[in-house]
Amino acid sequence: MNTSELTQQLENLKQQIHFHNYRYHVLDDPVISDSEFDQLMAELREIENTHPDLITPDSPTQRIGGRVSERFTKVDHPAPILSLGNAFNEDDIRSWYQRLYKIDERMKNADFVVEPKIDGLTVVLHYRNGIFIQGATRGDGDVGEDVTQNLRTIQSLPLVIPIDPNGVQPPPYLVVRGEVFMNCTDFEQLNKRLAEDGEKTYQNPRNTAAGSLRQLDSALTASRPLRLLCYAIVFNEGEIPETQMDVLDFLRNLGFPVTIYTKLCENIDEVVSYCESWIVKRFDLPFEIDGMVIKVNDHSLAADLGFVGKDPRGALAYKFPAEEVTTKLIDIGINVGRTGVLTPYAILNPIRIGGVIVKQATLHNFDYISEKDIRIGDSVLVKRAGDVIPYVIGPVVSLRTGKESIFIPPSTCPICGERVENLPGEVAWYCVNASCPEQLIRNVEHFVSRGAMDIVGLGINIVKQLVETGLIKDVADLYSLKKENLLRLDGFADKKADNLLLSIANSKDQSLSRLINALGIRGVGEVMATDLVQHYRDLDELAHASATELESIEGIGPNISGAIIDWFARPSNLQVLQKLRSSRIWPTTEINLISDEILHTKPFFNKTFVITGTLPSMTRNDMKSFILENGGKVTSSISKQTNYLVVGENPGSKLSKAQSLGVILINEAELLQMAGKSDENRS
Repeated sequence: MNTSELTQQLENLKQQIHFHNYRYHVLDDPVISDSEFDQLMAELREIENTHPDLITPDSPTQRIGGRVSERFTKVDHPAPILSLGNAFNEDDIRSWYQRLYKIDERMKNADFVVEPKIDGLTVVLHYRNGIFIQGATRGDGDVGEDVTQNLRTIQSLPLVIPIDPNGVQPPPYLVVRGEVFMNCTDFEQLNKRLAEDGEKTYQNPRNTAAGSLRQLDSALTASRPLRLLCYAIVFNEGEIPETQMDVLDFLRNLGFPVTIYTKLCENIDEVVSYCESWIVKRFDLPFEIDGMVIKVNDHSLAADLGFVGKDPRGALAYKFPAEEVTTKLIDIGINVGRTGVLTPYAILNPIRIGGVIVKQATLHNFDYISEKDIRIGDSVLVKRAGDVIPYVIGPVVSLRTGKESIFIPPSTCPICGERVENLPGEVAWYCVNASCPEQLIRNVEHFVSRGAMDIVGLGINIVKQLVETGLIKDVADLYSLKKENLLRLDGFADKKADNLLLSIANSKDQSLSRLINALGIRGVGEVMATDLVQHYRDLDELAHASATELESIEGIGPNISGAIIDWFARPSNLQVLQKLRSSRIWPTTEINLISDEILHTKPFFNKTFVITGTLPSMTRNDMKSFILENGGKVTSSISKQTNYLVVGENPGSKLSKAQSLGVILINEAELLQMAGKSDENRS
């Protein structure tokens, strides 16, 4: 490649990077993934390193970040807010270390601090005599945007630095660097609330946090569940600790929120091991991270190592394998759920994301397709995180050719051909045919699941056979199956047929709450079913409940009460109930209406519990009933109002969130002890 061609290639790369920097830092609306942006930067650096004579002042490698929005007052930072060089694998980390060792042999005995690289918005916080006086975004690294009023609305940001318990006064002037972000569950709840209110939903926590902080109306910022973690001192008057680990402890003692997932590593081998361990563990965190930050612990040594361009040599960002990629949307398919909801999904040109080949991704709902203007034939951004189903973030409009086609929602069900409807005020579209084969398969699958009637041995493949051969027309038909029916199915012999029939027979003894959950009423799961049996003795009473009665129960609003009433009003459902009664499946419960006076004597009075993981001897449903019987409440999500998290084996992300909120952790045995019960006698 001659000089002219090389120069043209550099100019094209620079224009692309400037464009994507603007989309990310100013508009908070990126059109390519972080990994694709990193690849562009790496390509640019490689050419410039080989041909330093072609480096120009406007090159993105000579800048720290994006431009500053004109909407906010500009703030000069007291010191540059630097970016970091990137590493993408073990070899990159070790090469970085070897380069540092050649520069300074003290690296032989150096230790390192490794911290999560939070996927949020960098902020710079100014404190004068312990009082928060100003806050700014990173901007271009030298100049940021004044977002002081918006930052004041973040509950975790200390407006006043308290005196250290040991009597240490805060520095007269202190500037701290941190990251504003949004927890994943908070993001999901925000999107759910916005969708219910008919408002626009957001793509991901990072962009939502950035957009929320950079609002001209601080009242809107205050309505968003933003959080803060701090990790560096930008500038100070007075003495500060000499190592990064001590700086984090120093900030924590001053009252700043600091991550608990930091580790001091004695050598580069520990660094590599710790970084790689988070490739999978990151999905257990309550917030999103896109890598780990490696820092030379000794600040003096780190400073002596100097810089490469604008990047400090003494720190490195280890980036996780890509979780967002761009690919072609070939077509849009539709699934029909057990409640009749039609859910669109993307059929993609196969692409590898995080070591997995992805061919399909969710599109959420038809409104989402319309709002994002996603078209068949578009190049789209796809995200995958851990075991979460991949989803389409949105189209890359700049890559359109004009051959893309607008998607039109179907007017009939793709499975049964019956009409579909969209209820006023709801996002979802429904197939109204209760006999739709796809709905029936999903209904039966839910009915026999562990949290419902718990019919062991009745997997999805057998359910499909039962429906497709016409042996069952609804869930109640399961109790009319004969051995000769099963023996006609593929894979069945005497023993397998006997075992399944025995499992079906045993399910007749399940509790009322399990049966209510099994019916698949929209919005009524395990927790809600447990609440309902505290007020209704059997399905007859529940069937005749009014909206006013139902909505007097905590957690039930107009949508759920309407769904319950509508379910019991459908003739096909009443026929199912009649079949269940004829098969002697009609559980009842004794309602214990506890007076306030008695309730105060219960050991769990006024306490809220959440359960996670597999318990040693109790099912979750049994555990919920036990807590309710002893005067407590059970919710499905962790919040500041949660008193205890009951932890079993293989706990999920609730454990990390509980730890971050200071919720007390207990196991099954400790819960029983709190109620004055032993494991042998908990009646």
